[in-house]
This record gives sequence, C-alpha cells and structure tokens, in this order.
Amino acid sequence: MDTLSVNAYTSLETTEICSRVGTKKANMRVDKIFISSFIAGCYLAFSSSVCLVINTSPWYTTLAALHRRISIWKMLMHWAVTFFGNLAGSLFIVGIIIGYGGVLDDKLYRDEAIKFADKKAYTPMWHQIFLRAIGANWLVCVACWLAFQARDVAGKIAGIWWPVFAFVALGLDHVVANMYFIPMAIFLGSPHITVSYYIWKSMIPALLGNILGGGLFVAVVHWYLDLTGTTGPIPINGQLYKDDEKAGHSESSSV
Repeated sequence: MDTLSVNAYTSLETTEICSRVGTKKANMRVDKIFISSFIAGCYLAFSSSVCLVINTSPWYTTLAALHRRISIWKMLMHWAVTFFGNLAGSLFIVGIIIGYGGVLDDKLYRDEAIKFADKKAYTPMWHQIFLRAIGANWLVCVACWLAFQARDVAGKIAGIWWPVFAFVALGLDHVVANMYFIPMAIFLGSPHITVSYYIWKSMIPALLGNILGGGLFVAVVHWYLDLTGTTGPIPINGQLYKDDEKAGHSESSSV
C-alpha cells in the first residue's frame, strides 16, 4: 500500500524559516525596505480593487525579534518604514492610476466605492474596527505561515487560499487594504469621510488591531510553541542559519 506523502516543513522548521525571513527583511537597507513596501502597497491596492489583500511583513520581524536575531528598535524601524512605504504605494495607485485614470468615474462605480468605504470606516464603531483588524491579520498571517510550510507552489496556493477567503468573506479590516478603499472614497468625494476622520476612525484602530492579531496570535504563539525550549540550531534542508554557525550553534539558537 502506498503511503501518504505530505510535502511540507514541520511546524518547527516553518517557524524557523519565518524567523530567518524576518531577520533578512529587518536587515535590508532603509531605501530597499521603503521601495519594496511601496511596490507592495501598489500591488495591494490593485488587489484591493477585487477585494483580495495580504501584507504580513511586520509579523516576520516580530518573530525575528522574539528569536533574538534582531533588536526591538530594528523591528520598530522596519514596521515604520514598511507602513509609510505601503501608504505611499497605495496612494499612488489611488491618485494616479485609479483616480486620475478615471477608472471609477462611472456613477455606478463611484457610488459603490463610497458605499463600501462607509461600511468600512463610517458605519462601524472604533472598537469594532479594532476587533475586526485583529481577526484580519490573524488570518492573513496564518495564511503566510502556511505558505512557508508548503514546499511546492500548489501547496502554497492551497495554504493561502482558505485563511484569505475567510478574511475577505467575513469583511474584516486590514490597515493596508483600507489604505486603498478609504482614500479612494475620499478622492471620489465621500460626504462622510475626511482625511482626519479616516486616520482616527479607520487607520489607527486597524493598525493596532493588525499588530495585535499578527504579532500576538501568530508570531508570539509560534515562537512560544515552537522555539522556546529549543536548545540547538534548526537546520532547513540540511543548512543552518548563518548566524547560528557564527555563534557556534549556541546563542542565536536559544530563546
């Protein structure tokens, strides 16, 4: 009888991979962090046009900081540069490509865009947006974790699909997705939402909720379950992380 073969990394290996990714991202030059997050913001804005978005970079750096591979300061710096890079990219698409490009000039599209933004930022209360944002980044970070667990493209697509489907279907709030939805409505003349209203009512609670959802419920949980108590280095495909080798298989592999 043939045995079932699951082509995936173990939970421990997956968390180690995510820690390595977070370390690499945090150690990039600031200009590269900004440009990559700018492009990510552009892609996310395009994706938001069809209601599909993932941006989970900060949770990697949270995991890397918990793993003691980067400092808290470097983690926070990466968060800040990524956030403003995402915002710049999203606003570029809102203003230049979609806005002045006239993509949503038709009254039906314009009205629907404003109506959707109202449901995101005007109708719900502050605490509701915050709580929805916890669920949003919890799901999309799980999707990203599952993508790293798979070894092949088909597995990565399957792993990403269901958490993202749940996030979109439930109408949860992701701060970067909203960087497209809400400014687009402002650009189109929303009667309820202004820039200051958007920052206070949508951006701040969504950002805080996303940090908590991805940072606590994914990064901290997997760090605690998989990495605490680990006394030796964790090889991936037979290869150790470069800092583990430099540290003589000790400091950077202990948490």
